[in-house]
Amino acid sequence: MAIEKNNVVSMFYELKDANTGEILETNLYSEPLSFILGKGQILESLETEIAKLESPCNADVIIKKEQGLGEYDETAIQELPKEQFAGINLEVGMALFGESENGDTVQVIVKKIGDDIVTVDYNHPYAGKDLLFSLNIVDTRAASEDEILTGIIAGSRSCGCEHGGEHKHKGCCGGHGGCGCH
Repeated sequence: MAIEKNNVVSMFYELKDANTGEILETNLYSEPLSFILGKGQILESLETEIAKLESPCNADVIIKKEQGLGEYDETAIQELPKEQFAGINLEVGMALFGESENGDTVQVIVKKIGDDIVTVDYNHPYAGKDLLFSLNIVDTRAASEDEILTGIIAGSRSCGCEHGGEHKHKGCCGGHGGCGCH
């Protein structure tokens, strides 16, 4: 079956750094991930590649950094007063979520903790990486009107919000901070 816009796609995936082979995310030992194609719940470039496939299938898809999460931006590293993190048990490498000046959810990674300064990185953890998705698409069906309207797939683990779904500190399907499956 051809995979089309407004289809619910259920799949297992393993996401690797295409250059190093490092596993970045996987749901191979979990439930299939479900999303609605065309709703922006996963990376747009991954949606484009999935729309070229038939269901069911296995496929490897490479998303170059330029079409994925972009280049790593050295200027996105910022030093902030430690007092801004009062009440948080900070650890190097931890992801924190906050709100940007325009109200969007942003994710930062704690890079360094000093006596008075905390260094954070606003880059997505996958920025600057070519991504290799090993996909096992197990099911595809037309989304219901309610699913299309809400973006939430009935009865499944899904990337269910308009901006994508966050399932772990790294997101799903190459997601970025907040509700970040883009």
